[in-house]
Amino acid sequence: MSFEKREAGPKEPASFIIAFDSRPIFTFEIAIGSLKKDGGTIFYPCIWSVTLIIINMKWIGNRESSNVEDRRSATGGRIAVGGGLAGVIIYLLYMFLGGSNADPSQGDQPLPGQPGQVAQSTPEQQAADNERAKFVKVVLAETEDVWNKLFQQQGLKYEEPVLILYRDEVASACGFASAASGPFYCPGDSKLYIDLSFYEDLQNKLNAPGDFPMAYVVAHEIGHHIQKLNGKAAELTRLRKRLSEAEYNRYSVMMELQADFLAGVWAHHAQKTKRILEPGDIEEALTAANAIGDDRLQKQATGRVVPDAFTHGTSQQRMYWFKKGYESGDLKQGDTFSDPSLN
Repeated sequence: MSFEKREAGPKEPASFIIAFDSRPIFTFEIAIGSLKKDGGTIFYPCIWSVTLIIINMKWIGNRESSNVEDRRSATGGRIAVGGGLAGVIIYLLYMFLGGSNADPSQGDQPLPGQPGQVAQSTPEQQAADNERAKFVKVVLAETEDVWNKLFQQQGLKYEEPVLILYRDEVASACGFASAASGPFYCPGDSKLYIDLSFYEDLQNKLNAPGDFPMAYVVAHEIGHHIQKLNGKAAELTRLRKRLSEAEYNRYSVMMELQADFLAGVWAHHAQKTKRILEPGDIEEALTAANAIGDDRLQKQATGRVVPDAFTHGTSQQRMYWFKKGYESGDLKQGDTFSDPSLN
């Protein structure tokens, strides 16, 4: 455990960093406030800001994937304000107001990206961002290990995808995207895109604390990569051309729930072979799945629930399919397209 103090400059707060094994756990800044009282001025210390870095999953020291393109410096060291949940809400409103139901993980379609506000990052925020980058690189490596083995068992070769870390906005084969688009997989270039500000959205806006919810998000997007490799993504793209929007949405839900199932399968085998999970990690993932169900997000966005507009599944469905994948680890049990409850 270490403690570092950075002296304050003119009109700037002093900052403190508490770290364990050279890794920052949290930082806080203290400024001097003042209060007028009885003709005099009382000066007192006050908390200026706090940045938490919550680390639970057993990942420190594990292999980091080399299939990563770090484009975060392209926007000059700024960190997105918003994104994630805000992007989902913007997207839902976009659909309800007549926009197309564009989901980059389900075909080569333009994204309804929308740039958000940005703010200059502090050294402490940058340290937290770098720690999260290391974490998702390790998670990506863990998915590579599991899916290479599972594909090999089927006599197949797993084509590893590439992770793009970006900040604020990015161009992909599926079109332009901003941080408000949230994490996504683009089948057009076999890459998954993540603005790490979504990590904070999970904790602060979606009430899904801990690190495993972010691992679940990465594993879910890898699930879409699996669907590209096994032909499901192409099949859904063909269906889109001849189905009504409501009918297509039903298949979209099946596609997303299968990606949740595949994320659970990954967690099952990663735990079985490497014991990467801490007590409570699966509960954290279920909390995240519950937080991003269509019914809950629609209620937050518009105050009402429109089942025909569901594209990812309800909170209950998302938790069920992730848990089924985790508990069984059996790819044969993930055929959401044949499940009677979804037809």
